[in-house]
Amino acid sequence: MKMHKASLFGLYAVLELAGDPERQLSATDIADKYGISTHHLAKVLRTLVRSGLVQAVRGAGGGYRFSGVVNRTTLLDVIELFETLESELDTPRPRGQAAGAVIDELQSITREIDDLTKAVLDTITLETALNGSRQRVSA
Repeated sequence: MKMHKASLFGLYAVLELAGDPERQLSATDIADKYGISTHHLAKVLRTLVRSGLVQAVRGAGGGYRFSGVVNRTTLLDVIELFETLESELDTPRPRGQAAGAVIDELQSITREIDDLTKAVLDTITLETALNGSRQRVSA
């Protein structure tokens, strides 16, 4: 599965902020840590603010703070803010019934893969992802 940059940046931001919900970080702080564009991250953060997962804090020392529920928000919740996880086969017009049957079967398979991917992403909370990343750092 290949995610759009916005989805990946959204996951970086949400996981970074959810790691310590009391902490405020600027878009630049997060972008510098992950080596990504501050401009693109700022757009992603606006979407996260509109969704209610992130709160924008204005003024001196302002930035962004996580405002979701870390043990209820899933990776799917974040990714679906930026894209749909449904494959589309770019298929030519079938010639004959046999070709149409093959295309139909491949589309059925890709839909099943999409459903499985969504199901897995919907079981992984931000808390689970953060715990896994902390274990990797301490190992």
